[in-house]
Amino acid sequence: MPYDVARVRGLHPSLGDGWVHFDAPAGMLIPDSVATTVSTAFRRSAASTAGAHPSARRSAAVLDAARAAVADLVNGDPGGVVLGADRAVLLSSLAEASSSRAGLGYEVIVSRLDDEANIAPWLRAAHRYGAKVKWAEVDIETGELPTWQWESLISKSTRLVAVTSASGTLGAVTDLRAMTKLVHDVGGLVVVDHSAAAPYRLIDIKETEADVVAVNAVGWGGPPVGAMVFREPALMNTFASVSTNPYATGPARLEIGGHQFGLLAGLVASIEYLASLDESARGTRRERLSVSMHSASAYLNRIFDYLMVSLRSLPLAILIGRPEARIPVLSFAFQDVPADRVVQRLADNGILAIANANSRALDVLGANDVGGAVTIGLAHYSTTAEVDQLVRALASLG
Repeated sequence: MPYDVARVRGLHPSLGDGWVHFDAPAGMLIPDSVATTVSTAFRRSAASTAGAHPSARRSAAVLDAARAAVADLVNGDPGGVVLGADRAVLLSSLAEASSSRAGLGYEVIVSRLDDEANIAPWLRAAHRYGAKVKWAEVDIETGELPTWQWESLISKSTRLVAVTSASGTLGAVTDLRAMTKLVHDVGGLVVVDHSAAAPYRLIDIKETEADVVAVNAVGWGGPPVGAMVFREPALMNTFASVSTNPYATGPARLEIGGHQFGLLAGLVASIEYLASLDESARGTRRERLSVSMHSASAYLNRIFDYLMVSLRSLPLAILIGRPEARIPVLSFAFQDVPADRVVQRLADNGILAIANANSRALDVLGANDVGGAVTIGLAHYSTTAEVDQLVRALASLG
């Protein structure tokens, strides 16, 4: 059955305000099912899982369900799922707990393609514990992380590599398999941020062999909740506990503070939403996720091809980077027109986009030298008609 974008749009009543949303890299719209679930769960859950009261038992069940849903999302083990306010908080906790891997004599590798959420925590940890920092650089023509550089970056002193699976500004997809093998050969760990890719691609922690992966639910229309998943749950015990509870075990060792159980219920609902993007999907949640994500990806690839052709028809548009493999996200500059002005013109025409996203990759590719960059991305509810509206508004700039 073909992907039914009209049906998917119907799951988002907020689209009724008339705005066209190309700001997906900042987070997709929240489906009505998620909003309703959050509201209901907040009314029925307790603030803690402790105690014999029914609301406490419901909260405990929500927590277990959230771990199970995230495990299905990434093909992981629920026992390895750490939950928190967002991926930046979780990755900061992980970095804080990494003293044995970020000490003197060791090396940590980060990439300029990543968001700061997967850079800043490791820079702080290296500074605090004494590790040397190395950088994986972006190809200034394609916007990709070249695979050839990993052999020269990874050494016997490498203890951790933090990298994104896809850029939230350039759309470039990272080739992870060869890199993870090199890191594991020297006894290091690989931490992958899937936050940009998760709304578009089926994530499989076992296939990539990453040791830890992170996602942010807001990316696909979920509530403000992040998750961090260990491929092997036992690995968690090799990190220092950051919990305020001295008796914490398992994932709770890396969780700071209490949980917002209403938001966790919304997290489960948002993953169910992803699994139901294709109405014909059947089977387990993981099986439905596989069908739905592949169906949505095929649809969005067609829309993105149309978007690329349309933007290239504009003589003043300058597309930044040309990655071979990508998610449906891109950044562009407009000749002699600052990015802020471009985004304001789009807003004047009922279109939302992002100006001057905080990105080391855009800095390296010279976006600031041409007035900044506009970042846009497709969502599950995007259409060719919206692309036409975007291009007409851009054409009005000259």
